[in-house]
Amino acid sequence: MKKAIVIGCSGSGKTTFALKLSEMTGLPLYHLDAIWHKADRTHITREDFDERLSEILDSDKWIIDGNYNRTLEARLEKCDTVFLFDLPTELCIKGAADRLFKPRVDIPWIESELDPSFVKKIEEFAHESLPKIYELLEKYGEGKQTVVFKSRKEAEKYLGGIC
Repeated sequence: MKKAIVIGCSGSGKTTFALKLSEMTGLPLYHLDAIWHKADRTHITREDFDERLSEILDSDKWIIDGNYNRTLEARLEKCDTVFLFDLPTELCIKGAADRLFKPRVDIPWIESELDPSFVKKIEEFAHESLPKIYELLEKYGEGKQTVVFKSRKEAEKYLGGIC
């Protein structure tokens, strides 16, 4: 594994997993949210984001944490390993709620409430985004290691096997 992506619903545990995976493998970790968001809760331009992502994708080693469906296909083409968190919606909402009032490495502010539109995005993920992700995995999955986690316990067990 030299180029891995960690994808799945918000609140599923992607970032926590990616942090631990980076620590264990020594691969550099890039959080798409950290690239996209500015501290004032605005974001960079799509062009700047795409340029930064392209630089990462062209490098030799990386872990990329985050969905960003618009750029998923490009990341799937370049990676050798895919980690997909396919967890129940309720668990993802709880995961998002559990990180309120806590500093995070992937966004430059501390969230104090769950935005209703964000909750809706989580609720729609299984029906809107997940089928498209599985389609893309089918299209680009040949020759790649693909690991699908149905629980956080499975993700922890995977990490335990690396030690």
